[in-house]
Amino acid sequence: MSELAGAVVLVAGASGGLGRILAAQLEAAGAVVVRAGRSADRLQGPDAYLADLRERTGGASLVAAALQAHGHLDGVIVAAGVVAFGPVAELDDDVLDELFETNALGPIRLIRAAHPALKASAAGGGKPFVLTLSGVVAESPTAGMAAYSASKAALAAFLSATSREFRRDGIRAVDARPGHTETHLSEHPLAGAAPSFPPGLAPEAVASRIVRALVDDEKDLPSSAF
Repeated sequence: MSELAGAVVLVAGASGGLGRILAAQLEAAGAVVVRAGRSADRLQGPDAYLADLRERTGGASLVAAALQAHGHLDGVIVAAGVVAFGPVAELDDDVLDELFETNALGPIRLIRAAHPALKASAAGGGKPFVLTLSGVVAESPTAGMAAYSASKAALAAFLSATSREFRRDGIRAVDARPGHTETHLSEHPLAGAAPSFPPGLAPEAVASRIVRALVDDEKDLPSSAF
């Protein structure tokens, strides 16, 4: 039986391409998926909640909704993200704020809010986890994407330190850093225009690799894992 069977997993960013695919694959593996996003027209499912991680209470509201619906929480996946392109000299303050609020600060607040529930899951015999998607730019910051790279690197650094703290409470913290993935995120940037990327990874394959890592109790997913 899958390690995910019966686990209640909150997927933030489930209205986006990769998040939506991850949610479906987690359900196929036996998990009870709580979907969350800020786009009502793309968020589907019986356990679907609108929330904006840019708001300070956004993450805590999602944890509360999951607990109210199911009584416990066993996993959190952060698949939310935004991107921007262009030189640093043209970087707008509003774009900079949104990159860090969405890609770093919001996920950090969500993970902090989920800690008590995940700790309780471990105490009850569960195998709770947190998984973030910082991406390859956290390993190789990219010119023309400096602020985006920095926001994702901040999330990766947070998870690296958090994993050592959470381990004492029986919570696994995993950061996934796949290369460019064909999710169409680059087609909707906050600013600038995407460069000509080579063909990217199939999102279904990336999601499958992540689910396998969760089932197999892996501790890290560097770019080389994809």
